[in-house]
Amino acid sequence: MVKRSRIVAFLLIIVLAAGLMGGTTKDILKNINLGLDLQGGFEVLYKVETLDGKKVNEDVLNSTVQALDKRINVLGVSEPSIQIEGNDRIRVQLAGVTDQNEARELLSTEANLTFRDIENNQLLDGTDLVQGGASQEFDQYNKPSVSLKLKDANKFKEITEKVIGNPLVIWLDFEEGDSYAAEAVKADPKYLSAPMVSEVINSDTVSITGNFTLEEATNLAELLNAGALPVKLTEEYSTSVGAQFGDQALKETVLAGIIGVGAVFVFMLLYYRLPGLVAIVSLSIYVYLNILVLDLINGVLTLPGIAALILGVGMAVDANIITYERIKDEIRVGKSLKAAYQAGNKNSLSTIFDANLTTILAAVVLFIYGTSSVKGFATLLIISILVSFLTAVYGTRLLLGLLVNSRWFDKKSSWFGVGKKDIKHISENYDTLTLPTKFDRIDFVKYKNVFFAISGVLIGIGIVILFIFKLNLGIDFSSGSRIEIMADKSLTTNEIEQELDKLNIQADDIVLSGDNNESSAIRIKGDLSQEEINTIKADFKEVYGNDPSVSSVSPTVGKELAKNAFYALIFASIGIILYVTIRFEIYMAMAAIVALLHDVFFIIVIFSFTRLEVDITFIAAVLTIVGYSINDTIVTFDRIRENLVKKKRIKTAQEIKDIINVSIRQTFARSLNTVITVVICVVALLLFGSESIKNFSIALLIGLVGGAYSSIFIASQLWYVWKKKELKKKGVLITYKEKRPDSDIPQV
Repeated sequence: MVKRSRIVAFLLIIVLAAGLMGGTTKDILKNINLGLDLQGGFEVLYKVETLDGKKVNEDVLNSTVQALDKRINVLGVSEPSIQIEGNDRIRVQLAGVTDQNEARELLSTEANLTFRDIENNQLLDGTDLVQGGASQEFDQYNKPSVSLKLKDANKFKEITEKVIGNPLVIWLDFEEGDSYAAEAVKADPKYLSAPMVSEVINSDTVSITGNFTLEEATNLAELLNAGALPVKLTEEYSTSVGAQFGDQALKETVLAGIIGVGAVFVFMLLYYRLPGLVAIVSLSIYVYLNILVLDLINGVLTLPGIAALILGVGMAVDANIITYERIKDEIRVGKSLKAAYQAGNKNSLSTIFDANLTTILAAVVLFIYGTSSVKGFATLLIISILVSFLTAVYGTRLLLGLLVNSRWFDKKSSWFGVGKKDIKHISENYDTLTLPTKFDRIDFVKYKNVFFAISGVLIGIGIVILFIFKLNLGIDFSSGSRIEIMADKSLTTNEIEQELDKLNIQADDIVLSGDNNESSAIRIKGDLSQEEINTIKADFKEVYGNDPSVSSVSPTVGKELAKNAFYALIFASIGIILYVTIRFEIYMAMAAIVALLHDVFFIIVIFSFTRLEVDITFIAAVLTIVGYSINDTIVTFDRIRENLVKKKRIKTAQEIKDIINVSIRQTFARSLNTVITVVICVVALLLFGSESIKNFSIALLIGLVGGAYSSIFIASQLWYVWKKKELKKKGVLITYKEKRPDSDIPQV
C-alpha cells in the first residue's frame, strides 16, 4: 500500500529547505568575511626584537599586538587579523585596506618622537607627551600641522632656552647615524620639521609644521596618539593583493564552482536516477551549511577556501555514491527495495566513517603546519568533511528513506539505476560476495607484477628527473619576491624588463599569462625593501592601470615553511598508519601508506619535469591528496575486510586472491564514479578558476588520477603479497570476529 504521506513529507522538507536557503543565503553571503586574496589588501609577518636587546617574552608580544591594533584602528580597516606566531613573530592581515603603502608604513613605523638640537642630542621624547594629546590643526598660513600637548611646560621652556637662535629638530624614529647636518641639505629630509627658536617658549603646547598634506598631518597625529611600538619590527614575509586581482579571482572561482557543482549534479542525476536527485538536494544543503557555519564562526573565506568548498562537493558525493552502490548491490541479489535500503545503509556506514576520518587527519595536520591562506583552506576542508558526513549520512538517508518507505517505488528498480535483467531471484541465494559484476573478467591480482614493474620503472625515471631538473621552488620556499601584474593591454617580457630597469630591479623570471598576455608574474631573487615595494606599486599602477600584487619572503621563513611542509607530510602519514592499523590491520596500513607516498611522489615528479612552480598551496594540494588517496584505498580495504569475515577461515593463497578480486570488482564502479565527480570539480577549477590556484588544481588532478590507480592496482596487491607470506607462516588465517569492527559506530 502506497503511503502518500511519506511523499508529501519529502516534498514539504524540500520546499521548506529551499525557502530557508533562498531567504537567508543572500544575507549570509553579505556577512562572510573575505580574505585579502578576494578583496585586496595585504599580509605581513614581522619578526619582533626588543629595543634593549632582551629576550622577547609573552608580555612584549601582547603589548606589541595592542599597539598594532591601535594603529589599524587609525586606518579604519574592518575585521583585521593580528596573530602571534611562535616565540617572536606577529602576523598581520588587513583585507580591504585602500592604501596598502600607507598601511605598511603606519604599522612598521616605531613612532618614537624625539626633539633634538642640531648636534643630534636628545632633549625630549615621546614620554614627555600627554597620551592622546596629538591633534591635526592648521598653522598661521592655513597649512596642515600637528599640535602636541606636553606634560611639563617648564621643561620645554628650559629646552628652548638652550637652543635659542638655532633650530629645534623634531625627528620620528631617529636612528643611529642620522644627522641634522646631512639631512638639512636634502629636498626631503628624514626629520619632520626644524623650526627656528627665536624666543623662549613657556607653553605646554607645541606645533609641528612642515610640508604636510592634510592626510599626512592627520595620520601623524593619530600615529602619535596610538603610541610608540615597544619593539623593533623586521618584515620577514609579506604579500599584497590589488583589489582588481581579488575581485577577478572571486568572480572566476565562483564561476568555476557553479560549473563544477552543476556538472556533478547532472552526473548524479543521470547515473543514479532517484537517489541522484536526493543527492542533489542534500549537496545543496551541504553547500548552504558550509557557508552558514563559516559565517557563525566568523571565519574568513579565502581563494583556497573556495577551492576547498568546491572540492568538498566532489568528496561529499563520495559518501552518497558508497551508499547508493551498496543499495544497488542489495537490490541485485533479490532483496526488496526496503531491505536493500536498510542493508545498504548499514554496510556503508563504517566505510564512510573511516574514509572521512582519515581525510580529517590530513586536514588537521594541514591546519597546524600551514600558513594563513592554507589554514583557511584546511578550516573549510574540515568543516566540509563534517558537514558532508551529516548531510550524506543523515540528510540523504532521511530523504531517501521517506521515498523508499512510501512503497511507491517497490517495483521500480530502474528508478534506482538497476535494470530488471540484473536482479537475481532471492531463491538463488546470491550475496554481495558471489554477485556477478561487469568487471568479472578482469583479474586484478594476476597482473600485480606488471603493475609493480610499471610503477617501479616510473619511480626510477622520476628519481632521475628530480635529480636533473630538481623543483622549481616558488618564493614561499626559496625566498625572494614575486610581483603579479594585471594590465589593460597585452604585455611583453621586454616591456616589463624595461620598466624594472627604470627602478633598478633585476628580474629572475618573467612569465606571461592570460588569453592575451594581459597578466604577468615576475620573480626576483632577494628581498625587496619596504621602500622598493612602495615604489613598485606606485609605478606599476601608473603604467598598467591596476595595483600590482607583491609578495616577499625572507630566507628564514622560506626554510621554515619547507621544514613545516615536510613535518606535515610525515605526521599525516603516521596518523593514518596508526588509525588504519587500529581499525583494520598493520598490513593494510602499510600498503595504504606505500600507495599514498606513490601518489605524492608522482605529483612532485610531474611538477619537476614541467617546471611548474612549487608554492605553499602545492603543499595544501599534496596533503589533500594524502587524505583523498587514503579515502579511496580504505573503501577497497573495507570491502576486503567484510568479505574476509564472511569467509571465516583462509587456507589457501587462491582464497586471498579471490577475495581481493571480488572486492575490487565490487567497488570498481564506486571508485570510478568518485574520481569522476571530484575530477569534474577540479577540472572546472583548472579551466575557469583563478590563475592563483592553477598549480593547486593541477596538483590535485595528478593526485586524483594517481590515487585511483594506486588504490586499485597497488595497495591491494601489496597487501596480497604480505598476507600470502603470513598465510605460509601460520598455515591458516582466522578472519571471523564475533564483534564487527564497526559495531561501535551508531547505526542510522
